[in-house]
Amino acid sequence: MTTLVYSLLDAPLWPLMNKFYRHHQSSMKAVKDAQLWVARQEEIIAGLCLRPVANGYWLTGVFVAPEWRKQGVAATLIDRAVSACDGPVWLFCDPGLQGFYERLGFSLDTRLPHALHERLVRYQRNKAMVALGIGL
Repeated sequence: MTTLVYSLLDAPLWPLMNKFYRHHQSSMKAVKDAQLWVARQEEIIAGLCLRPVANGYWLTGVFVAPEWRKQGVAATLIDRAVSACDGPVWLFCDPGLQGFYERLGFSLDTRLPHALHERLVRYQRNKAMVALGIGL
């Protein structure tokens, strides 16, 4: 079995992240102003985006290929990406995922940057979401 590699995706390879999301019918999208992190075993098996915001980062787009779930891939990918950040990291998630992120060191955060607070309020109009942060 080939070892999993966790790394930043080089800018010229960014289209591969959107191809990965589309292949799995995910609504996630990679954005060019973000750091794109992937887990690979030859092909991309998981990805996430870290978008710069207010002297920190907003973690979005966490997705693991279904056949790789429940094997620690997401936790390792998030840990590697967040460890490389030089500021706080915030995320929004369904309340059912709060425990997963708390085990990774995130905690409920009510001190969101203004731009993220406004976005969270908009998202909460349509679905339950909580804001979590790390390195605050």
